[in-house]
Amino acid sequence: MARDLTVIVLAAGGGTRMKSKTMKVLHPLGGRSMVGHVLTAVREMAPQRVVAVVGNQREQVGAHVREYVPDAVLAVQEVLDGTGGAVRVAMETAGTTDGIVVVLNGDTPLLQGESLRAFAAEHEAAERAVSILTGEVPDPFGYGRILRNEEGDVEAIVEEKDASPIERQVREINSGIIAFDADFLLDALPRLGNDNAKGEFYLTDLVRIARDDGLTVGAHVIGDVAQTEGANDRAQLARLGRILNDRITEHWMREGVTIMDPATTWIDADVRLAPDVTLLPGTQLLGATVVEEDAVVGPDTTLKDCEVGPAARVVRAHGELAVIGGGATVGPFTYLRPGSEVGARGKLGAFVETKNAHLGDGAKVPHLSYVGDAEIGEGTNIGAGTIFANYDGVAKHHTVVGRFARTGANNTFVAPVEIGDGAATAGGTVVRRDVPPGALAVSGGQQRNLEEWALRRREGTPQGDAARAAIEGAGERPADPEVGTDGPGESES
Repeated sequence: MARDLTVIVLAAGGGTRMKSKTMKVLHPLGGRSMVGHVLTAVREMAPQRVVAVVGNQREQVGAHVREYVPDAVLAVQEVLDGTGGAVRVAMETAGTTDGIVVVLNGDTPLLQGESLRAFAAEHEAAERAVSILTGEVPDPFGYGRILRNEEGDVEAIVEEKDASPIERQVREINSGIIAFDADFLLDALPRLGNDNAKGEFYLTDLVRIARDDGLTVGAHVIGDVAQTEGANDRAQLARLGRILNDRITEHWMREGVTIMDPATTWIDADVRLAPDVTLLPGTQLLGATVVEEDAVVGPDTTLKDCEVGPAARVVRAHGELAVIGGGATVGPFTYLRPGSEVGARGKLGAFVETKNAHLGDGAKVPHLSYVGDAEIGEGTNIGAGTIFANYDGVAKHHTVVGRFARTGANNTFVAPVEIGDGAATAGGTVVRRDVPPGALAVSGGQQRNLEEWALRRREGTPQGDAARAAIEGAGERPADPEVGTDGPGESES
C-alpha cells in the first residue's frame, strides 16, 4: 500500500444467539478463534495500525487480540450503539489517522489476506471516498442490497425490510467490509444519525453521506463470497467449520498429501504437512502439529501440537505435546500425554500410556504399560504390563532405564530408581533400589506348591470337585483331611 493503512476490527458484540458464556468472536474453528482467523488475514495486509473495538468481556477479547497483533490498539465501546458508534470510538482511540481505513467484522473466519489486499489496493487506485466489499449470491434474502447507477458506482445500500420488489431481485449484497478515505471518514462520522428503529448509528449510512457530498462510492466484488460469511449461532459456526476444513484438506491434497477420506479428516489451520504424508480415516491433526514426509497417521488418531518424524506410523492413538521420531511406531490404543518423546525407530505398542517420558532411539514399550516421568535408553525393551510408579502421594519422581536393558513382564519400578546399561529384571519384579549395569534384579521368592490345597480348602466347590476328579483320574489318592494341613506361611489367596 502506498498510503497509510488502518484496519478496524469490530469485536464488541456479545453474540446472544450463540447462547454461550464465551464471546462470539472467541468461539473456535480450525484451531483458531473466529477473530483469530480475521486477524491472521489482517496481518497479511501489513497495516500501520490495527484497532480492535471491544465491549463485552473486553479483558478476554483484548488479551486474545494481542496474541495475534501485540501492538493492536484496543478501543472500548461502552454503549453498543451500532457499527457507526464502534468506528467513531475506534477513530477517537487511534488518534491521528491518514490514508485508508478498512473496517471489518471479527466473526468472518474464512476471510483471506489476499482478498483484503486486493480490495484495499483497488480502493486506493480508484481514489474513492468509500468502497464496499460485495458478493453475488443465489439467494440474497436478509442481506443489504447494493444499488448501482448507470456508471457502476454505488448509489446506496438498501436493507431487506426497506427494499422494493425490484430491489429485492438484486443479488449483489453488502459484506459489511468497507474501506474509507480517512479524511472523509473523520468528517462524516459526526454527521451520522440514529433515527431508526434500533436507535443505532449505522456505518452503511456513510454511503448516502458520501453521495450527498458528490464523492465516489464503489464496490469490489469478491468471487469467493463465503469468505465474508459470519456465524451468529452454533449451527452457522459448524457450517463454516466444515467449509474451512474442506478447504484445508483440499489444499494439502494439492500439496502432495494423501487423505483417504477428507470427510472424516480434520486438520487445523496451523498444521503443517510434508509431501507423501498419508492420513487415514478418522484422523484429527490439531494445533501446531507437524507431520514429516512418508509418515502414516490413522485411522482414528488425534494429535494436538505434536511432531511426527519421517516414515513414522501412528495408528489409533491420542497424543498431545508429544514428539514421535522418524521411523517410530505408535499404537494401537496408545495415549501420549504432554512431554512424551519417542526416539527414531522406537515403539509404543498397544494400550501404552506415557507422560513426560523420553524413549531413546530404538527403545520399545510394546504392551500394556504406563510410563510416567521416565527416561528409557537406546535399544532398551520394557516388558509387558510394566508400571513406572512415579507418584508417592505427595510428589512425582523420575525413573532412568539405561541403554540396551531388558526388563521382564509385570514389573513395577518404584521411583526414584535407576536401572543401569545392559541390566535386566525378572518377571514380576518390583524394583525399589537401583540396579547396577549388567545386573539381574529379582524380587520374588522361590515358588512353593501346596499339594492338594483345593481338596482341603475348597471341598464342595466346583474348584474342589475339579481338582479331586483330576487327581483321582491320574490314579493318585486324595490326601487324608487330617494330614498335610496348612503349614507356616500358607494362604488361601
